[in-house]
Amino acid sequence: MREGWKEKHFEKWISSFERHVFPLIGSKPVDRIDSACVVEALSPIWLEIPETARRLLQRIGVVLDFAHIKGWVPEEVSLRSVRKGLPRQNDKRGHMAAMPYADVPALMKKLAAAQPTTGRDALRFTIYNAVRSNETRLAVWTEFDLDNAIWTIPGERMKARETHVVPLSPPALKLLQRLWQERTSDTGLVFTNNGTKPISDMTMTKLLRDDGIEGVTVHGFRSTFTDWSSEQTDFPKEVADKALAHKLPNKVEAAYRRTDFFEKRRALMAAWAAFLHRTPDKSEKRAQDAVDFANSARAAA
Repeated sequence: MREGWKEKHFEKWISSFERHVFPLIGSKPVDRIDSACVVEALSPIWLEIPETARRLLQRIGVVLDFAHIKGWVPEEVSLRSVRKGLPRQNDKRGHMAAMPYADVPALMKKLAAAQPTTGRDALRFTIYNAVRSNETRLAVWTEFDLDNAIWTIPGERMKARETHVVPLSPPALKLLQRLWQERTSDTGLVFTNNGTKPISDMTMTKLLRDDGIEGVTVHGFRSTFTDWSSEQTDFPKEVADKALAHKLPNKVEAAYRRTDFFEKRRALMAAWAAFLHRTPDKSEKRAQDAVDFANSARAAA
């Protein structure tokens, strides 16, 4: 079909597949792609970038139709049921629904006390590191340096297509060390039930729903982390932005700000983990002192 397209149109198509589809189902023969496979591929981005996800659904349909006409797929594949296997999209643009940061320690305590499962470990790890669920789900052991508490996510797995180095907080490292002892491979997936296939994005979301938490998304914990950092710590905004692997929209500013604030990010992630375990750090104490002072002044007035 490329012969009838402009090169730019083709590049958009292939880029969207390379980023969102190939990592999950790209190695499957085309005659083994069904609706369940498509749900698996689109789940991580269905709510995060809905417009792109809908466009990919249409493009996958075009590929499967072409494969059927060529005789590579014996029967025509209908993707009408795909949307039934995915949550309803909210067309409103903006941040994903987030849990207030004051409520997250209680959730983390509940998750820690529950029977360990791959999904619960993945959700805790995602919250500890304020990463996207896809970055956790597809993590492999070769990305981790447990001796130095560092996680290096390659650029091809990042939204901005740039390598992201994550300083692991003590609780996040402890969780990984336990999983390392239970691993089935030194190079395979970290969060997997069968050793070869990553868990689905909906696995973590379902944990929230099973706990009676409605409306909150896994991706929303990144916003929770941002709110906590800005309101409860003295860390500069750019440090939190770098922790989230946000790309600076201003190219001039990005060119001058080359540091990755790694050591400051290590301190920030340690403070976040301390908060999640209800161990106040100095910045939190200062914030609480300010709230207490304000309340006393209000009462006196």
